[in-house]
Amino acid sequence: MKILVINSGSSSIKYQLFRMPEEEVICSGLVERIGSKDAEIHYKSNQTKIDEVVEIPNHTIGLEKVVNFLLDEKIGVIKSTSEIEAVGHRVVHGGSTFSNTTIINQEVKDKIKKLFSLAPQHNPANYEGIVVAESFFPNAKQIGVFDTAFHQTIPVEAYKYAIPTKFLVEDNIRLYGFHGTSHKYVSEKAMEHLGIENSKIITIHLGNGCSMTAVKNGKSIDHSLGFAPITGLIMGTRSGDIDHAIIFHLVNNLGYSLDEVNNMLQNESGMFGLTGYSDLRDIESEAEKGNQQCQLALDMNAYRIKKYIGSYAAAMNGLDAIVFTAGIGENSSFIRKLVCANMDYFGIELDEEKNDTRAKELTEIHKNNSKTKILIVPTNEEVEIAKQSFELIK
Repeated sequence: MKILVINSGSSSIKYQLFRMPEEEVICSGLVERIGSKDAEIHYKSNQTKIDEVVEIPNHTIGLEKVVNFLLDEKIGVIKSTSEIEAVGHRVVHGGSTFSNTTIINQEVKDKIKKLFSLAPQHNPANYEGIVVAESFFPNAKQIGVFDTAFHQTIPVEAYKYAIPTKFLVEDNIRLYGFHGTSHKYVSEKAMEHLGIENSKIITIHLGNGCSMTAVKNGKSIDHSLGFAPITGLIMGTRSGDIDHAIIFHLVNNLGYSLDEVNNMLQNESGMFGLTGYSDLRDIESEAEKGNQQCQLALDMNAYRIKKYIGSYAAAMNGLDAIVFTAGIGENSSFIRKLVCANMDYFGIELDEEKNDTRAKELTEIHKNNSKTKILIVPTNEEVEIAKQSFELIK
C-alpha cells in the first residue's frame, strides 16, 4: 500500500511517500520558508535529488509543486494518482473532538475549520493540505492524525486551568498539548535506546514552533503548549509564556484592539519580535557577528527551556534523559550548548565535542559520567503518521 504523508507546518511542508507496512520511503522532501521570495523546495527519490530556490507565497502553491514532482514523467515516482491509496495529514488542533486517528470527510473538515482560531498558524495550513490533496488524489482516503492525541494522558491537575470549573465542563477549555506525533515518536525511540522500563524523559521539540513534554513511563504527563499553541517556550514568531495582564494593558491603556494584540503575539513576537529575524540560523549568524540583541534573544530562549526542564524534573520526581529534536533541536549545537550549560545539578553534562554535530540518527551527546543522558533523536512525524494511517485502514 502506498501512503503519502503531508505535514504542513506554519512555514513548511514535509512530505514522504511510503510503501506500507514495510515503512519503505519511496520519495521525500521539504518545502521551507513558505511566504518568502527565497523559499526552498527539496525532492529526493532513489534516483533523483532536486533542490530549488523559488518564490512560494503560500501552502497551496507549495503543495502543488510537490504533487507535480510526484507525477513528473522524468523524475516522478507514480504514473497515476490512483496508485496512492491514502494521504495521511498532520492536523495540529483536534480540540475535544478528535483523540484518535480519523478518516476525513466533510464533517471532519468543518470541525477542523472551527478550530482555526485556536491554532491560526497551523490548522488553516493543515486544512489547505487536505483540500489540495483531495483535488489531486480524489480516490485516496484522506486521514487526519492529530497533534493533541498523545497528550490525552495528561492528568487533570496538569490540564485544568485555575478558572471557574464551568469553562472546562461546558466549553472544554483546558490544556490540550501539541506536537504530539513528534513527542510520541522520539520518546519511544529514546525509551528503546535507554532500555529503562520506568523512564522519566523530557522531550524538547525546537523548530519554528517549540514545545516540551514530560514523558513518564511512555505517557505524556505535562506539556508546555496549552489551549492553543502559543504558550511555553519562545518560538519563531510566537511569544510563549506572557503575563496576561500585559494583554489588558495593551488594550485598555495603549489603545490596541484585541485582534492587533492577537496578531502581535502570534506573528510579531518570539525571536522575530526580539531580533527582526524568525529563522534561528539567521539569528545565530548575527550573534556571531556581535549583534547583542540576537545574542540576548538566544540566551532568553535557552533560559526558558531550562526553566521547563526544572519544572518537569520536579513533576516526574527524577530525570533519566533529555531529548532534543526537530529542525533546531537536531541541528543547532549552539542552542543545545546554551540549554545544557550550568545544569549539573540535574545531572546534565554535555560533551561539547559530541555536541558538534547535525544528527541524522539517534546520537548521544553527554559526557560518559553524565547522570542524565542527553540525546538527539531526529523526529519522523511522517513515518508515525503513515503507521497510524495504515493501522486505521489496513
